[in-house]
Amino acid sequence: MTATQTPTQDTSLSPEGNPLGFGRMLRKEDARFVRGQGHYVDDVNLPGMLHSAILRSPYAHARIVSIDTSAAEAHPKVKAVITGKMLEDLKLAWMPTLSGDVVAVLATDKVRFQGQEVAYVVAEDEYSARDALELIEVDYEPLPAVVDAKHALDPDAPIIRDDLEGRADNKIYDWEAGDAAACDEVFSNAEVVVSEDMIYPRVHPAPMETCGSVASLDKVTGKLTMWTTTQAPHAHRTIYALVAGLPEQKIQVISPDIGGGFGNKVGIYPGYVLSIVGSIVTGAPVKWMEDRSENLMSTSFARDYHMHGEIAATKEGKILGLRVHVLADHGAFNGVAQPTKFPAGFFHIFTGSYDYPAAHCKVTAVYTNKALGGVAYACSFRITEAVYLVERMVTCLAYELQMDPAELRMKNLLRPEQFPYMSPTGWEYDSGDYPRALKEAMRIAGYEDLRAEQAARRARATEPGADPSTPLMGIGLSFFTEGVGAGPRKHMDILGLGMADGCELRVHPTGKAQLRLSVQTQGQGHETTFAQIVSHVIGLPPEDIEVVHGDTDNTPFGLGTYGSRSTPVSGAAAAVAAQRIKDKARVIAAAALECSVEDLEWEHGRWYVKGDPSQGKTIAEIAMAAHSSLELPEGVEGHLDASVVYNPPNLTYPFGAYICVVDVDPQTGAVKVRRFIAVDDCGPRINPMIVEGQVHGGLADGLGMALMEVIAFDPDGNNLGGSFMDYLLPTSMECPSWELGETVTPSPHHPIGVKGVGESATVGSPPAVVNAVLDALQIRHADMPFTPAMTWRALQGRPMRPDLAIE
Repeated sequence: MTATQTPTQDTSLSPEGNPLGFGRMLRKEDARFVRGQGHYVDDVNLPGMLHSAILRSPYAHARIVSIDTSAAEAHPKVKAVITGKMLEDLKLAWMPTLSGDVVAVLATDKVRFQGQEVAYVVAEDEYSARDALELIEVDYEPLPAVVDAKHALDPDAPIIRDDLEGRADNKIYDWEAGDAAACDEVFSNAEVVVSEDMIYPRVHPAPMETCGSVASLDKVTGKLTMWTTTQAPHAHRTIYALVAGLPEQKIQVISPDIGGGFGNKVGIYPGYVLSIVGSIVTGAPVKWMEDRSENLMSTSFARDYHMHGEIAATKEGKILGLRVHVLADHGAFNGVAQPTKFPAGFFHIFTGSYDYPAAHCKVTAVYTNKALGGVAYACSFRITEAVYLVERMVTCLAYELQMDPAELRMKNLLRPEQFPYMSPTGWEYDSGDYPRALKEAMRIAGYEDLRAEQAARRARATEPGADPSTPLMGIGLSFFTEGVGAGPRKHMDILGLGMADGCELRVHPTGKAQLRLSVQTQGQGHETTFAQIVSHVIGLPPEDIEVVHGDTDNTPFGLGTYGSRSTPVSGAAAAVAAQRIKDKARVIAAAALECSVEDLEWEHGRWYVKGDPSQGKTIAEIAMAAHSSLELPEGVEGHLDASVVYNPPNLTYPFGAYICVVDVDPQTGAVKVRRFIAVDDCGPRINPMIVEGQVHGGLADGLGMALMEVIAFDPDGNNLGGSFMDYLLPTSMECPSWELGETVTPSPHHPIGVKGVGESATVGSPPAVVNAVLDALQIRHADMPFTPAMTWRALQGRPMRPDLAIE
């Protein structure tokens, strides 16, 4: 795939003549990846290491009558068979989730979704462990399953979480935001009110690398070392300490190269804890790696929202209010990696990018007999669903008013002079020029010409003898605002830990630097990006700056990588640490040059004497002096290093305007994305090449959700998407040549103005694709994914529910 980069302004961040450290450079980490020398969890092989496998339930809901493990225990290569009863005796049967719920490590009383963990086998090799699973006999008493969230609260619905004391129904929470009374008044007086029901179906992150871990408990020292596929090593260490009762300082979590995460590897899965138990029981290192079907069936899912939206406006298209009721299916356990004090996360941002006085939202979350849901899959905690909702509602309003969707959006977008903007739900957007981004997307697309082409094609289709197989052309728009960074103190909290991130920077005597981070990369290019941030501030070449991450023994505490928080939070910490190094270097340089601090001026990588540029010291020279016998001013310590804990004062708010052009075959329902224009504003771009790569991936991700991805279940709770034959992912064949553009609006509170971009394209692209398909079909609404069968049925006026694969 290729992309056309069409920047709207010169940001002075090009590599030519740019002394600031920002700009295009090849990723430092790619050298090992392209040579096949990446180091993943499954590459970890320790002396005497054992292997393990998990027996999973074939039922979505069933009581466990008995478990007979005697035949498996008699297997000559089996070292241990562990059941929920054994864990219960050790007080390890249940563990906390990051959302405050609890999840069964191994089922004790009953199973609550198909694929739930029932027993655990440790053997000499992986094949023997999996063979032994078939020797375990489990007597199940099947129970009625709740698959459809709309029936979870029915009076006769079976109680799924009867393990929770006092549980009388399947409701997890009710949550509200906005002003209901103000909304009622606006809607009662509005000239136009449009309502729509829509589904954001359940999807799966499906990273290339599945989840796994290697646990090794040293019985002499009492130290537990864990190699694990996690996006949040420090949070995992804390959970393991709480669950296993081990001292936290005796636990080392190592997260090596990660083959994609997308939120799937934030939470704690039973397999991780079981590998620890296996090592404790056997006294040997134990590896657990799930296969693809296990990953698709039992690890965290996302979306699965039933949404009812109402939008009020004048006849001229001025939006007055938005009212929403959401039913959220969280599966059998609430597994969301929820950082906020609000259970529905950032769904506050359902108001989107538009200026209107009244908004109200209610979210009801329920348990169902599905694997745990609510994962932050390539979105900042419900923003993807919120953006989809508002962008579909705005397009439905345009359909109702017979107004061009771009014109309606331009009429209602927030204006630059309104920033900082307080939304109707109480979130302060930091900065933006929304109309400029939309105009830029329309310019790249040639929007007026596209609409003219569409009108001409539709006119020809009505002529006598018109070819009925002529593709239907659709043009879809979306505009999104994200709230990313997961950091403001007043809103954020995980297990009472807060959301600050640590960073340590040291410049060695030879002028080489090491940066230690608490965030963990899964392919985003952290080793390059963070080196460029430090280079931008202190002037050392990026290749001389080593970035260390993914090891709790060698990095400061932090909450990890998700919600596009790496650059907004840890990137800020790195910039602040580098600035402290720069400031300290000035004092040391003044001592070395025998002048006052005020007499020194800065040029990239060097302090020099005002009026005499020949008298100066580079950062490398200053680092050597800082480690020497140079006499420093009183109160100034030697060495050139800094440690920072950064607590962001607010989220950052990246935004963008997307335009999708599709052709739909009216005879087969096949959808072809002809063009896709994405204009993103993420503030200054540290490395434009990395940003473009992130946008490419996110656009493909969103296209897949809109056109093919859905985790479906039959009425008994059987997962119908347990393999890549059933759960379709987009390939390069389905993706067009992405056409990228940008605007740059720095965040006013971030040290270097950046906002984050890792999830923007996944948030903004699904509504653009869906709006384009519906525009081609000339119908107001149908639910994604628009597979050929779904699209053809929509053409016939018979849309099929995407949450069920059979009727």
